[in-house]
Amino acid sequence: MYQNILFEVKEHIAFVTINRPEKLNALNHQTMLELKDVFTKIKNDDEIYVVIITGAGEKAFVAGADIAELNKLDAVSGREFAERGQEVFNLIENLGKPVIAAVNGYALGGGSELAWACHFRIASENAVFGQPEIDLGIIPGYGGTQRLTRLVGKTKAMELILTGRRFTAKEAYEMGVVNKVVPQSELMKEAEELAKVLASKPQIAIRMAIKAVNMAYETTLSDGLHLEATLFGICCGTEDFKEGTSAFLEKRKPVFKNK
Repeated sequence: MYQNILFEVKEHIAFVTINRPEKLNALNHQTMLELKDVFTKIKNDDEIYVVIITGAGEKAFVAGADIAELNKLDAVSGREFAERGQEVFNLIENLGKPVIAAVNGYALGGGSELAWACHFRIASENAVFGQPEIDLGIIPGYGGTQRLTRLVGKTKAMELILTGRRFTAKEAYEMGVVNKVVPQSELMKEAEELAKVLASKPQIAIRMAIKAVNMAYETTLSDGLHLEATLFGICCGTEDFKEGTSAFLEKRKPVFKNK
């Protein structure tokens, strides 16, 4: 079905694996097209609740963009290149379903930017992050200057982007950009356990929560609070809300129908 990614669905969880281990899972044009296609399908599939994305092999999540393709860009094609990548990562961030990045090695350049676009990041102990674009005479183009700054703050983002230095999973965790660091042998198990927890929740409320939290960085406090109240009201009109509150009062486990 795809040349450069693997895709399967089990128990409402989609597994997306970037499958170019011989290239350290670098994001070439074909891979980006396939990511756009598969995440569009996931967005439109009501039976998929959660996504786990990872890289094939044990060395890399995504080691960056394809440098051979980058080398051919000029001012016009460079902007178009960045906008195409941003479109894919915006799709992931605004999917309305939790996306877990299982970072299993190098996550450099576009690999880090892919991780920043996800809602959760679980890293193996050998994971390495970085935005090294400065050493190629460019800047991050798939959202790195914006999402990393929102995650770590302006001061730290300036340091990481202007120096291009790599940082470990431990440092990423300490900076608050990684939810958990685990041995590589436990990475997918940990990601699946989180995915199962998320899949068990009422999915309309999950979708509303993602939208509200994402908007916190895009708007004023007053506008954000207005959106929160609106989305809260939508949740109150669902069958899941009635079931959740009734189950709480009746001291039983809720059975959500995602309606």
